[in-house]
Amino acid sequence: MTWEEVIEIEKQKDYYKDLKIQIDNKYETTTVFPPKDKIFRAFSLTKLDNLKVVILGQDPYHGFGQAQGLSFSTPANIKNPPSIQNILKEISDDLKIPSICLDGDLTPWAKQGVLLLNTVLTVEQSKAGSHQNLGWEVFTDNIIRYISQNCSDIVFLLWGSPAIKKKALINQEKHYILTSVHPSPLSAYRGFLGCKHFSKTNEILKTINKEPITW
Repeated sequence: MTWEEVIEIEKQKDYYKDLKIQIDNKYETTTVFPPKDKIFRAFSLTKLDNLKVVILGQDPYHGFGQAQGLSFSTPANIKNPPSIQNILKEISDDLKIPSICLDGDLTPWAKQGVLLLNTVLTVEQSKAGSHQNLGWEVFTDNIIRYISQNCSDIVFLLWGSPAIKKKALINQEKHYILTSVHPSPLSAYRGFLGCKHFSKTNEILKTINKEPITW
């Protein structure tokens, strides 16, 4: 199966048909991020047969021009938001070298097999969480279940309580799960900074003979 085939199965379900009606309407009547053609960008960049790591975020950035369909990532020409600043700081502290993504664009991670997935895939401008409970959570839960059931030895990085709740969807005998508070400034100093998830992920990948991620 490819991601396109997996997503097509979801699109045939009643919940998704309801979701699509609501989302199409919101794109027509409000300003929604990311651009409509980038909603599924995480799946187009990280092929299912190359999947190694899943980083689970919440909903997209809600500032103009920030969201690009990858959790925590922003276009290179945008000032790095606080969450990605903390992620980049942790990489530098953990690995003792700067990230290859200092400009905040995490596309290079995605191409190496890191699925940058939000639990909700769209958001209205300046209204964090505005597209919760429309149906995206059902979609992304089903994606996580699919990975859990059909892949093996995936490293899940669950940051923040909404992401950590997804542990229940993951077969912990087949996969690896690392959890932490969210990297936002509100919580990063309570455990994200110092979590060493980037070196730990690469140690896991090495033990299962997978190529480590160049963070």
